[in-house]
Amino acid sequence: MSAVTSSRAAPSKVVLITGCSSGIGAATALRLVKAGHTVYATARRPETLSALTEAGCRALALDVTDEGSMSRAVAAVEAEHGAVGVLINNAGYSQSGAVESVSLADARRQLDTNVFGLLRMCQLVLPGMRAQGWGKIVNISSMGGTLTFPGGGLYHASKYAVEALSDAMRFEVRGFGVDVILIQPGLIKSGFGDAVAGAIAADPGGVYTTFNAAVAKATLDAYERGPLAALGGVPDDVAAVIQRAIGARKPKARYPVTASARLLMTQRRLLPDWAWDTFLAGNFPQPKEL
Repeated sequence: MSAVTSSRAAPSKVVLITGCSSGIGAATALRLVKAGHTVYATARRPETLSALTEAGCRALALDVTDEGSMSRAVAAVEAEHGAVGVLINNAGYSQSGAVESVSLADARRQLDTNVFGLLRMCQLVLPGMRAQGWGKIVNISSMGGTLTFPGGGLYHASKYAVEALSDAMRFEVRGFGVDVILIQPGLIKSGFGDAVAGAIAADPGGVYTTFNAAVAKATLDAYERGPLAALGGVPDDVAAVIQRAIGARKPKARYPVTASARLLMTQRRLLPDWAWDTFLAGNFPQPKEL
């Protein structure tokens, strides 16, 4: 071992999590702080994080669509600890609706949040991780990063991008002592289904009105009442997998979470495109000319 290596200070293992106001982010922050980690929980409005600060988390304002906000949050952690040890990229949402019916403004907002925000956070923390020779980046993807449902094209595109970025970075930064880990949740009962239904695209022309409404209903049914709902999970199920992944000496590249994720990802991998389309036709109406 070289003198330089032996004199290096112990690496920072402080955790920074985006999107902690509810759901998976909140559950992960709570689980990790209870396990003894130093956790910075973030949200666009830090006043929404009071329950987490009471549990011992440190709250920061962080908007993944704002360069200044991201830079300030990372700088605040680095000023106190030298580096972000573990970055958990959780912030995101789902823009639903037939691709033609989604405005470019909404499409850009989806990718800004789910892809470019995640990418920029990785770029901001990596210099510190490289300098200390240790780090873990956990990107919250989805089973929707390996398969596509009609009416979710923009959301799925964002998660496919997360998968690709993570695969590239995993190879690129491993030699610096940094692990890149993908978490692939299936159906999680966290208000996500309601949010998806609420974010359905408007359709002024009316061609996709019935279809978009059916997508909203199918999403709510899947998360709350359908047969797959029994194969879903809760946010803490994802948090538990994240805790296990960041604690592993050699973490896996991907961690599917819930039986619904494992079932549907396997089904998509095994079915040819025509068979997958046939499966989808049994669950979604085919948009047609009026």
